[in-house]
Amino acid sequence: MAKKKGLTDSDVLCELIVKGMEEKKAENIVVIDLKNIKNAVADYFIVATGTSGNHADAVSVSVEEEVFKGIKQWPWHTEGRENKEWILIDYVDVVAHVFTQDIRSFYGLEQLWGDAVVKQIKS
Repeated sequence: MAKKKGLTDSDVLCELIVKGMEEKKAENIVVIDLKNIKNAVADYFIVATGTSGNHADAVSVSVEEEVFKGIKQWPWHTEGRENKEWILIDYVDVVAHVFTQDIRSFYGLEQLWGDAVVKQIKS
């Protein structure tokens, strides 16, 4: 994937992750821009919901495939594939979170950074 003018590497990665989520019909995709938050652990958090554990797993696999296809990068770390309730895909500068609905509601990740720009991609 050719980088568009003015986009950082984390912007491109963010776009690819969202595309991977959309490919498998993830619900309620939200991009949390943390670039202007002091001491943030990443540039972006991307949060999505799977309708079931198997759907969440399929979304996470699609994210990894789309990112690899676009920029030949595998995640630095992944967690949660065993229980399929909260799957974390860590690319260091961009971290994707794929939840089941109950677990997403419980943790409320979107509410953790009041100063962050939150962009709803798909509801």
